[in-house]
Amino acid sequence: MTADSAAGGRPVRLAFLVVLTVFAHTAFNGSRVTVSLYALSLQSSPLVVGALISLYSVLPMVLSVSAGRMIDRVGTKTPLLWSSAVLAGGVSLPAFAPGLPALYVACVVIGLAFMVFHIAVQNAVAAISGPEDRAVNYSWLALGFSISGFLGPTTSGLAIDIVGHRAAFAFLAVSALAPALAIAFAKPRIPRPHAGSAPGGRLKDLVGDRELRRVFVVTGILAMAWDLFYFVMPIYGTSIGLSASTIGGILGSFAAATFVVRMVLPWFARRLPEWRLVSVTLFVACVAYALFPLVQTVPLIASIAFLLGLGLGASQPSMMSLIQRHTPAGRLGEALGVRTTVMNMSHTFLPLLFGGVGTALGMGPVFWAMSLCLVGAGTVARRRRHDG
Repeated sequence: MTADSAAGGRPVRLAFLVVLTVFAHTAFNGSRVTVSLYALSLQSSPLVVGALISLYSVLPMVLSVSAGRMIDRVGTKTPLLWSSAVLAGGVSLPAFAPGLPALYVACVVIGLAFMVFHIAVQNAVAAISGPEDRAVNYSWLALGFSISGFLGPTTSGLAIDIVGHRAAFAFLAVSALAPALAIAFAKPRIPRPHAGSAPGGRLKDLVGDRELRRVFVVTGILAMAWDLFYFVMPIYGTSIGLSASTIGGILGSFAAATFVVRMVLPWFARRLPEWRLVSVTLFVACVAYALFPLVQTVPLIASIAFLLGLGLGASQPSMMSLIQRHTPAGRLGEALGVRTTVMNMSHTFLPLLFGGVGTALGMGPVFWAMSLCLVGAGTVARRRRHDG
């Protein structure tokens, strides 16, 4: 295949990867809602529900780097196919084996399978992206995640109300199986990033690299900011007397903002360097968190949630582009594994920290502490912009 024909096929392959992501992430994201509601229908305590959700992140936190190294060795197509198939199996388990024990197993399997899929699809987008279009391509992938982030919970809720929890799991399993079938029958051609280079080296070489370390630190703070909103907003909303539907509407305002900003992100990605865009989004999120404790009316809280979604939703594609730029040849999967480990550490441990601080001091100090963290991260990103 010539370079021109390969370039001409990139939009088709990118669209194919985005569609695969929408189906797989719909199953993953929908399963989190369905697991929680099914466990509550079985009279489980909030602690049990929290333990189930944390199981999604435990193995990814430990095995992401190993999974990334495996993807560097074997390429992306086989991991995409098998992770989708295993994801479908994990999501379907509660449909065929009802009860709490099956939920525990399902959460572990689903979390591990989607971790492999997530790293593989990011690696696949890197493989078809040149330096001039990688930020734009990651923006389109992020838009796919926003679409499935909306579809997963909404379709799960409708399915539960109409046909019940077990049928909802079966429906989500079909969505998870679709990428595996598409890869098996379409047989897409997805090259490896840095074709011909051999993966290898020490993990501390990646973590010790100044540029990558900066990216990993900012990634961790962004993950904290994302987790804080979804964990604390229901608690904060309840504390000021908001109903469950109102709190859901505020969460929906945040999700809508991530979709809106990712619709226009390809335009910005073509015109702004990555660190400049990251620094702007970090400061926008910082302002949003500083404002949350100062307002108690629903329109203002929803507006601030929308502002926060604009900031956090715009950051991921730039971080992915920076990782691809600074990772040594043949080790992108491993670097993505490090990033995934950082994110899953946040998913696993930070809700406990946020909950403890909130219980002791109230929600205001939690919001303001996160705002200060975002100021620090934004300053680092802004300094790197001027250095570069």
